Amino acid sequence: MTEEFKIPAKLYRIGDLVRYTPFSRQTIHNYTIMGLIQESQWTQGGHRLYGECVFQKLFRIAELRKTKTLSQIRDILNTENQQDYGSQLANLAENN
Repeated sequence: MTEEFKIPAKLYRIGDLVRYTPFSRQTIHNYTIMGLIQESQWTQGGHRLYGECVFQKLFRIAELRKTKTLSQIRDILNTENQQDYGSQLANLAENN
């Protein structure tokens, strides 16, 4: 059998993030607006949905928040995202 199963990723609403992290609804909203975290999808009703990877990002932000400003954190995360993207492109090039 060569069929592949596509299991949908688990998505979380802001209320779920508030329940499972130490962040308030307003903080999650602010971090989204600032670009520190990104929603994966939107519901038909206009609610943001976040992927599972948002928890890692929020943990990283919490750690950086101890010594950095939000502006510095945004710069750090942008640099890390660019490095991750570059690594992914390099891996693709190697495998093709």
